Amino acid sequence: MTSEINTYHNTQSTDDRLICEKLEKIIREFLPEANAKIWHRHPVWFLDENPIVGYSKQKPGIRLMFWSGVSFDEDKLNVLGKKFKDASIFYQDVNQIDKKALQRWLKKAQEIQWDYKNIVKRKGKLIRLR
Repeated sequence: MTSEINTYHNTQSTDDRLICEKLEKIIREFLPEANAKIWHRHPVWFLDENPIVGYSKQKPGIRLMFWSGVSFDEDKLNVLGKKFKDASIFYQDVNQIDKKALQRWLKKAQEIQWDYKNIVKRKGKLIRLR
Protein backbone atom coordinates (compact mmCIF):
# COMPACT_ATOMS: atom_id res chain seq x y z
CA MET A 1 0.00 0.00 0.00
CA THR A 2 1.26 3.46 -0.80
CA SER A 3 1.56 5.98 2.00
CA GLU A 4 -1.02 8.15 0.18
CA ILE A 5 -3.55 5.31 0.23
CA ASN A 6 -2.77 4.62 3.88
CA THR A 7 -3.41 8.29 4.63
CA TYR A 8 -6.72 8.08 2.73
CA HIS A 9 -7.75 5.06 4.83
CA ASN A 10 -6.84 6.83 8.04
CA THR A 11 -9.19 9.72 7.23
CA GLN A 12 -12.19 7.36 7.14
CA SER A 13 -14.45 6.33 10.01
CA THR A 14 -13.58 2.98 11.61
CA ASP A 15 -16.22 1.05 9.64
CA ASP A 16 -15.32 2.71 6.33
CA ARG A 17 -11.60 2.22 6.98
CA LEU A 18 -12.16 -1.53 7.44
CA ILE A 19 -14.01 -1.67 4.10
CA CYS A 20 -11.25 0.28 2.34
CA GLU A 21 -8.49 -1.85 3.83
CA LYS A 22 -10.19 -5.09 2.79
CA LEU A 23 -10.83 -3.82 -0.74
CA GLU A 24 -7.23 -2.65 -1.04
CA LYS A 25 -5.89 -6.00 0.15
CA ILE A 26 -8.00 -8.00 -2.33
CA ILE A 27 -7.25 -5.65 -5.23
CA ARG A 28 -3.52 -5.76 -4.50
CA GLU A 29 -3.64 -9.57 -4.22
CA PHE A 30 -5.41 -10.09 -7.56
CA LEU A 31 -3.96 -7.17 -9.53
CA PRO A 32 -0.33 -7.23 -8.36
CA GLU A 33 0.87 -5.71 -11.64
CA ALA A 34 -1.40 -2.67 -11.29
CA ASN A 35 -0.05 0.68 -10.16
CA ALA A 36 -1.97 2.27 -7.30
CA LYS A 37 -2.18 5.94 -6.48
CA ILE A 38 -4.52 8.62 -5.22
CA TRP A 39 -6.30 10.02 -8.28
CA HIS A 40 -9.09 12.59 -8.03
CA ARG A 41 -8.73 12.29 -4.23
CA HIS A 42 -9.32 8.53 -3.95
CA PRO A 43 -7.41 5.25 -4.45
CA VAL A 44 -7.30 4.01 -8.05
CA TRP A 45 -5.43 1.11 -9.70
CA PHE A 46 -4.10 1.40 -13.25
CA LEU A 47 -2.96 -1.10 -15.88
CA ASP A 48 -0.79 0.50 -18.58
CA GLU A 49 -1.85 3.92 -17.27
CA ASN A 50 -5.53 3.06 -17.81
CA PRO A 51 -7.75 3.34 -14.70
CA ILE A 52 -9.24 -0.04 -13.81
CA VAL A 53 -10.72 0.03 -10.30
CA GLY A 54 -10.97 2.41 -7.39
CA TYR A 55 -13.05 3.26 -4.36
CA SER A 56 -14.29 6.39 -2.66
CA LYS A 57 -16.40 7.52 0.27
CA GLN A 58 -19.82 8.78 -0.78
CA LYS A 59 -23.10 9.31 1.11
CA PRO A 60 -24.44 5.76 0.48
CA GLY A 61 -21.14 4.19 1.66
CA ILE A 62 -17.84 3.15 0.12
CA ARG A 63 -18.26 3.03 -3.65
CA LEU A 64 -16.18 0.41 -5.47
CA MET A 65 -16.03 1.46 -9.12
CA PHE A 66 -14.82 -0.36 -12.20
CA TRP A 67 -14.11 2.01 -15.10
CA SER A 68 -15.21 -0.61 -17.66
CA GLY A 69 -17.74 -2.32 -15.39
CA VAL A 70 -20.82 -1.87 -17.60
CA SER A 71 -19.26 -4.39 -19.98
CA PHE A 72 -18.81 -7.00 -17.22
CA ASP A 73 -22.51 -7.96 -17.28
CA GLU A 74 -22.64 -8.34 -13.48
CA ASP A 75 -25.95 -7.75 -11.67
CA LYS A 76 -24.35 -6.58 -8.42
CA LEU A 77 -22.44 -3.80 -10.20
CA ASN A 78 -25.73 -1.96 -10.49
CA VAL A 79 -24.73 1.68 -10.07
CA LEU A 80 -24.10 2.61 -13.69
CA GLY A 81 -22.37 5.70 -15.01
CA LYS A 82 -24.38 8.05 -17.16
CA LYS A 83 -21.64 9.21 -19.51
CA PHE A 84 -18.99 6.48 -19.55
CA LYS A 85 -18.72 2.67 -19.16
CA ASP A 86 -18.31 2.57 -15.37
CA ALA A 87 -20.29 0.44 -12.93
CA SER A 88 -20.16 0.33 -9.15
CA ILE A 89 -21.36 -1.23 -5.94
CA PHE A 90 -21.72 0.40 -2.52
CA TYR A 91 -20.62 -1.14 0.77
CA GLN A 92 -21.80 -0.03 4.20
CA ASP A 93 -20.17 -2.91 6.12
CA VAL A 94 -16.98 -4.91 5.58
CA ASN A 95 -18.98 -8.16 5.75
CA GLN A 96 -20.85 -7.18 2.58
CA ILE A 97 -17.69 -7.70 0.51
CA ASP A 98 -17.96 -10.94 -1.46
CA LYS A 99 -14.34 -11.89 -2.14
CA LYS A 100 -15.21 -14.39 -4.90
CA ALA A 101 -17.35 -11.84 -6.73
CA LEU A 102 -14.62 -9.22 -6.36
CA GLN A 103 -12.04 -11.65 -7.74
CA ARG A 104 -14.29 -12.33 -10.74
CA TRP A 105 -14.75 -8.59 -11.34
CA LEU A 106 -10.99 -7.97 -11.10
CA LYS A 107 -10.37 -10.72 -13.66
CA LYS A 108 -12.92 -9.10 -15.98
CA ALA A 109 -11.26 -5.73 -15.35
CA GLN A 110 -8.04 -7.14 -16.80
CA GLU A 111 -9.79 -8.68 -19.80
CA ILE A 112 -12.35 -5.96 -20.59
CA GLN A 113 -11.01 -2.43 -20.83
CA TRP A 114 -12.14 0.78 -22.44
CA ASP A 115 -9.41 3.31 -23.24
CA TYR A 116 -9.78 6.01 -20.61
CA LYS A 117 -6.09 6.87 -20.86
CA ASN A 118 -6.64 8.54 -24.26
CA ILE A 119 -10.15 9.88 -23.76
CA VAL A 120 -9.04 13.52 -23.91
CA LYS A 121 -7.07 12.89 -27.10
CA ARG A 122 -10.15 11.30 -28.64
CA LYS A 123 -12.38 14.18 -27.51
CA GLY A 124 -14.46 12.08 -25.13
CA LYS A 125 -14.83 9.05 -27.38
CA LEU A 126 -14.12 5.70 -25.75
CA ILE A 127 -12.81 2.72 -27.67
CA ARG A 128 -12.55 -0.81 -26.37
CA LEU A 129 -9.01 -2.06 -25.80
CA ARG A 130 -9.59 -5.66 -24.80
